[in-house]
Amino acid sequence: MVAQLKKYNIGCAPTPPDARGPFYKPNAPVRNSVGNGYELRGTVISTENCAPIPQARIELWMAGPDGEYRDDYRATVMPNQAGEYYFESHLPPSYFNRPPHIHVRVSAAGFKTLVTQHYPEAGSKNGTLDLVLIPD
Repeated sequence: MVAQLKKYNIGCAPTPPDARGPFYKPNAPVRNSVGNGYELRGTVISTENCAPIPQARIELWMAGPDGEYRDDYRATVMPNQAGEYYFESHLPPSYFNRPPHIHVRVSAAGFKTLVTQHYPEAGSKNGTLDLVLIPD
């Protein structure tokens, strides 16, 4: 995915932050799946040199199919040596006039913590969210 960034001459612009929301809880279990039907993939890289950040910790949380936030829908994902990660869940629901979304918090030693959200495209069963971190 780093190659895609360079191919389209986007560079390594940082991933824009987004609201954390009120339902974040630290220490989510390490797991790549909290359901099925939607797949999220991406790469964690640095703005400085577009290099992968394999030591990153990606925390994800989302509402269940009923629109409620519960521990069953929280996960911590660790990228591989190339910085690539994978997460599987149900398709996030919309609730209280919010579009479907998955909350994401990424931390890594030597980088600023990023909190953002992924908004699946309508009708899609998979998405990509590259997480580009800013060095401290």
